[in-house]
Amino acid sequence: MDESVERLIESALREDIGSGDLTSLYFVPEERRATAFVVAREAGVFSGGELGLEVLHRVDPAIQASLLVADGDRIAEGAYLMKLEGPARSILTAERTMLNFMQRMSGVASATRQYVDAVRGTNTQILDTRKTIPGWRLLDKRAVLDGGGTNHRMGLYDRVMVKDNHLMAASDPVVLQTAIKRLKEEHPQVEVELEADRLEQVQIFLGLEGVNYILLDNMSLTDLAQAVKMRGEATTPLLEASGGVTLKTVAGIAATGVDFISVGAITHSVKAMDLALDFTRSE
Repeated sequence: MDESVERLIESALREDIGSGDLTSLYFVPEERRATAFVVAREAGVFSGGELGLEVLHRVDPAIQASLLVADGDRIAEGAYLMKLEGPARSILTAERTMLNFMQRMSGVASATRQYVDAVRGTNTQILDTRKTIPGWRLLDKRAVLDGGGTNHRMGLYDRVMVKDNHLMAASDPVVLQTAIKRLKEEHPQVEVELEADRLEQVQIFLGLEGVNYILLDNMSLTDLAQAVKMRGEATTPLLEASGGVTLKTVAGIAATGVDFISVGAITHSVKAMDLALDFTRSE
């Protein structure tokens, strides 16, 4: 498990438990054992199961838990997702933090799957963005994969994206080509993406060497289709559509022939899935 995720789990547990779970300490007998299930209150796509298991283990290794479905599985309302057995106090202490991780990740996975389903039958892939909760990026992007989406760059370090604000400082094609050449020499493994909001820019960027992607920002369907036509039979650069994409518009965008559609909403505006912990027996 990545160190940043381990730190996030530890921080979440400290935030919730603090100096101790007083409710369980005073109202649940120490010797009481229990069996419980995580249950889906709505249909969707499950994600975060391994994180849930890790939370339980860190709270109390005596909790025995097993996943009944796998991350990425479609689940129906009422589905049993995880079985837990062990000290009732410990299960109750871990409950909220465990569910928080799984609800958030399942929400992202479910939203992603809706977009993926909407473009099914095309060659277009759904991308995430960097619009994630600070500290949660790895988990948000893991959930996108569980939902059938594709990860965009992880951060500023693993792909160059020259956006409109960068172009304000340097938009001359000669300057751009020089910068791309220097980058490729010093970081040959890093891909380059240039943002265009006009077809005139697309034409210029298609003439540059070393460009792996062109981001077509807030273009009309007509302009998106024209950009695809301008690329012709070439396989690169790949074309990514972006800007205000919704479930109502994503299929039409995919029909233009773009390779990718990036959707910020699948991470920045997602609704957590309704999951619950139901106790079935105590001893």
